[in-house]
Parts: sequence; structure tokens; C-alpha cells
Amino acid sequence: MEGRAATVQELRSGRYPAWLLGLLPLLLIMLAVGAFALLDGPGLGERRGPPAEELAVERTKLTPGVIELTVRNDGPDSVTIAQAVVNDAFAQFSGADGPIGRLETATVRIQQPWIEGEAYEVALITSSGGTFAHEIPVAVETPANDLSFFGLMALLGIYVGVIPVALGMLWLPWVRRIPPSWLRVVMAITVGLLGFLAIDATLEGFELAGEGSQAFGGAALVLVGGVVSYLLLSGVSEWVAARKAGATGGTLALLVAIGIGLHNLGEGVAIGSAYSVGALALGAFLVVGFALHNTTEGLAIVAPVAHLRPTLGRLAVLGLVAGAPAVLGAWIGAAAFNASVAAFLFGFGAGAIVQVIVQLAPSLRDDAGRTLHPAAVAGLLGGMALMFTTGLLVSV
Repeated sequence: MEGRAATVQELRSGRYPAWLLGLLPLLLIMLAVGAFALLDGPGLGERRGPPAEELAVERTKLTPGVIELTVRNDGPDSVTIAQAVVNDAFAQFSGADGPIGRLETATVRIQQPWIEGEAYEVALITSSGGTFAHEIPVAVETPANDLSFFGLMALLGIYVGVIPVALGMLWLPWVRRIPPSWLRVVMAITVGLLGFLAIDATLEGFELAGEGSQAFGGAALVLVGGVVSYLLLSGVSEWVAARKAGATGGTLALLVAIGIGLHNLGEGVAIGSAYSVGALALGAFLVVGFALHNTTEGLAIVAPVAHLRPTLGRLAVLGLVAGAPAVLGAWIGAAAFNASVAAFLFGFGAGAIVQVIVQLAPSLRDDAGRTLHPAAVAGLLGGMALMFTTGLLVSV
């Protein structure tokens, strides 16, 4: 009793360091969980009923005579693939020879002659009788990931990201000449553009999350990505504002460029992954559609610096920050696409754009201090309508 009283007294007197006191509950719960696992869950008994099996197809690769699927076990129980069926006919396969543990991946290579342009439905049947279907809408040979392929992806990213943003920034001389009342309308158009991008990125993220592994969070990844990027960009903007004694037009332009760049990163991932499986028709019409759609982003970047005299070098940096991530995204999407990562990136981009909108909102106020005055509302709706109209030209 005396020893125990002495220990309690030492804890109260602050003899032990604070970090040790903070770690103590964590150490105790880790010990309890470890003991529970070692004793195989005492008192719970054996689970009855069929195993809970889930398989998610994360990547499809087509080579002559072979359909290759990369699958991930999303369920709590291990999965053993027993048979493969292509268009209702059994097919020989290799890979995934043993059980696939929780969150583990395996590659299934199905020996199946396929015809370019045809549609195929692949079903994987587990040893317990579970069936998981995967659809290939259009069969196209997967390009080899060589140097020329990455060069093509870089060119594609430049076409749909860098060049359109740079052309849109040529609106700067016009923005400088308009009166202040019209400038507020332009800023409202900018916020409308960004608002549409945020909605578009969120919806695309949810769609991708539904296609990927649900064990990593599914649709929640989009929301988590949005919150993380919003908080990070908020912290950065406050740090910059404190060093410069307030947010300047240059700071706002940089934040806008970062937000657009993160959106273009996710867009590049989607484009690269679609091209790698032959789902993207690279035609002149599509390139023109992306160019018109993304050119409006350049206006959003130059609007906050309309009253300044930025150098060509600074404008070039802003353009690269906004457009160049499309190149990186295309590389990621083509080489190592993962639906869960792509969903997180789209959410990350959406959160960054929302944070930028919050930063730009005060610039919409009129002389009476109103934010949603008629001119601002017209600009917001006009910006969203512009993005929606040009977005109709883009089909991935």
C-alpha cells in the first residue's frame, strides 16, 4: 500500500515526464488488444455462416490473347479464386494461386483471345461460390509504358492543361482596362468558374470511389481529401498573410493557381487512366473541347492581379502551377492508376478550390458591403454557365 501511494504521489507531483503520461493509455490499449489477439478472442466462439467475400478490380490490362485483372480483397475473409468466366464461357487462368488475404492484391491472367472493339464481361468465381463480375466496354490493347508513351502523356497534359491556362491568362490586359464595377463582375465570374470546378471534381471523385476498393473508405476518401486540402491551404494562406501583413492580389492569384492545379492533377489522372485502357478517343474535337473548357481557368488566375503589374516570369510561374499538374496526373493515371488514390486526389482538388473561393468572396462586395448583390449573382451564374457549356465539349 505504501508503494502504491508513493507512485500516485509521484504522478501528482509531476515527477514523470508529460510525454510518458500521454503514452500510457496508448500502451495499455495496445497491450489489451495484443492479448486479445493472442488468446484468439476469448468468449466470442467460432463464427458461423458463409464467409464475407469482396473483390474489387483495380486495373485491367489487355495484351494479345490475355485479359489481366488486378484485384484487391475488400472483405474481412480471405478469398480463393477457383474459376474465371468470360462472356459466359469458362476460361483458363494463372496467378492468384493461393488465398488472397484482406487488403492484399493479386493479378489474374486469363487466357482469352479477344477482338478489338468488342465488349467483354469477366466473372471471377471463388471457392465458396461467390461471383464477382467486371465489364470491359471496349477491348483495346493496353499501351506499353515505355519512354515514348510517357512522352505522349506529357504532350497530352500540355495540350489540355498548360496551353489552355496560358491562353486564358492573355485576358489580363483586358481585365486591367475595365472599370472597378466590372472588375467585381469578373471576380464573380471567377468564383463561379471555381465553384463549378469544385462540384465537378467532387462528383468525379464519388464516381471513382464507387469503382475502387471500398475497404479504404470509398466515397469518404473524397470528403477526407477535401477537408485535408482545405485545412492545409488555409494554414498556408494564413502563414503567407501574416508574413505580408494581409492577403494581397498576388497571394490570391497563387492560391487560385494552386487550387486549379490540384483540380487539373485529378483531371490528368482520369485522362491518363482512360487512355491507357483505350477508353479515350484522342481526336481534334476532344483537344479543342479541353482547350475551351480549361482556357477559362486562366481568367480566374489573372483576375486577382488586375490592379498589379506582375512580371512575365511571375505570370509564367502561375500558369505552370495551374496547368503543369495535368502532365503529372496523366503520368500517374497511365502508369499506376488506382481508383481510391484518384478519388482522394479529386477530393483534395475540390477542397483546395473551396478554400480559394472563401478567400475570393470578399472581393465581390460592392460599395454597400453586399457580397451577393445583383451584379455578383449574375457573374456567379455566368461563370458556372460558361464552365458547363464548354464542359459539354469534353467527353472522356
